[in-house]
Amino acid sequence: MSTLSPHRQRQSWLSNLPAMPDWPDLMARLESMPPWTSLEGHMIRVEEDVESGRYTLRAELPGVDPTKDVDVSVRDGQLTIKAERSEEKKEGTRSEFRYGSFYRSIPLPAGAKEDDIDATYTDGILTVSMPITEPQTAEKHIEVHQVTAHQSKAKVTGKKS
Repeated sequence: MSTLSPHRQRQSWLSNLPAMPDWPDLMARLESMPPWTSLEGHMIRVEEDVESGRYTLRAELPGVDPTKDVDVSVRDGQLTIKAERSEEKKEGTRSEFRYGSFYRSIPLPAGAKEDDIDATYTDGILTVSMPITEPQTAEKHIEVHQVTAHQSKAKVTGKKS
């Protein structure tokens, strides 16, 4: 006599794959990459903060010499960080570290004072900081003119009313 076993639901092979990031998160990551960035390149991970009238960016750059291997520049409202980490090849070793060129370009917030930038490097973290001021954009009001249908039609045909 046979015994029936309870029906087991099969797990989908998709459940074993790592979770994909949300579409908006993925798009934000791609949009923040400069156009010349290859998807295989090494992007620098950053944190940004605006507090007490100061913009601060912290970048992960472990294992580099900040005086020789790091370049920080600013141009047209873009902060660019470039770094290089050279690999030391030794016989019989294994490394999972990333070597080569690292870069990141970040748009600065409105009102950032590009002439007063400070950069420091401590424990593998590059910190770039600058004061920001409120943007001096005055509100401009535009006068709206009412035009009758007859005036509008005359304007299109070139006739004077």
